[in-house]
This record gives sequence, C-alpha cells and structure tokens, in this order.
Amino acid sequence: MTLNESLTLLKKGNNSYLNAEKMQGDVSPAIRQDTALNGQNPYSIIIACSDSRVIPEAIFSAGIGDLFTIRVAGNVIDDHQLGSVEYAAAHLHCPLTVVLGHTHCGAVGAAISGHAEGYIASITDEIKKAIGDEKDDLKASELNVRRNVSLIQKAFQEHPELSSMKVIGAVYDIETGKVEWL
Repeated sequence: MTLNESLTLLKKGNNSYLNAEKMQGDVSPAIRQDTALNGQNPYSIIIACSDSRVIPEAIFSAGIGDLFTIRVAGNVIDDHQLGSVEYAAAHLHCPLTVVLGHTHCGAVGAAISGHAEGYIASITDEIKKAIGDEKDDLKASELNVRRNVSLIQKAFQEHPELSSMKVIGAVYDIETGKVEWL
C-alpha cells in the first residue's frame, strides 16, 4: 500500500466514524483466522495516548490487522516506541506513522499543572519538553504531537530502509470525534 492510499483510508475512516453508532472495522471470525494464519498487514502505524476515550481502530473505522497501534500515556516517544515503529515500518512495510494526540489529555494537563509525581513524572517531563510554558490544552497537545513527530523523524533519518516512511501528526477531538491533521 502506498503512503497516499494509507492516509486516504485513515481520513475516510475518520469521516465514517463521525456518525457511526457501532464499530465499523472488520472484526469477524474470518479476519481473525486470516491474520492468525497469514500474519498482519497493517496500512498505518498509530502512536496514540492510552486514554480510554481514544480508540484508534474505532476513530479510523479500522478492523483487525489494519493498524499497528502503539499506546502510551501522552503519546510520548522513547526507545520502546521507536523499536515498535521500526518493526512495523521495516518488517510489516507500513508507509505511514501517525502520532495521534487528543483534546483533554490528562497527561498533557498534568504537564501543564506541573503536579505529577512518581512514574507519571517520566511522562510529564517529556511532555513539558514539548510544551514549555504553554497553558492552552489544545496548543499544548499540538506541540507535544509535533515534538514526537520530530523525534521519530530524527531517530530514523539515517535508516535507508525506512526512508519512504512518512511521519505526520494529528489531534483527535474527544467531543466531536474529528481528527485534525497537523
């Protein structure tokens, strides 16, 4: 699948999702059996927040085997996420990686307020590097996404086998269901 076909499927899927009342992707026994026997062939890598209101397969009307989804609070990037992206791009031939932030993100809110403790601080510290002193939730989410897109691009710039992979950012509005592409 080409990069443009992948992005078109994501945009079409989000448009379909905006008025959907139930899951629209193929989650049938047949697709489960097919992917179990023949492996996965996802058309996009999605790095999304762990927030239970952000479900990439639903947001993009995708089914089993369509998306290689990586979820971590605040959609932050570290070596584990980079390793997952590298695997999906190099071995599964995904042409597109999307860093998907969202509105009303608790991790971004915690970074803005500066009140994170324990292991959560490892996430908010990374977000703080992206947002600086920004106090607006949406702008902070966008800044966080843009930084993580940049981190992925920089990490793989010296990898010729991944040179055709495109990395883009987007923000999902949890109230409307719409994905805004950055």
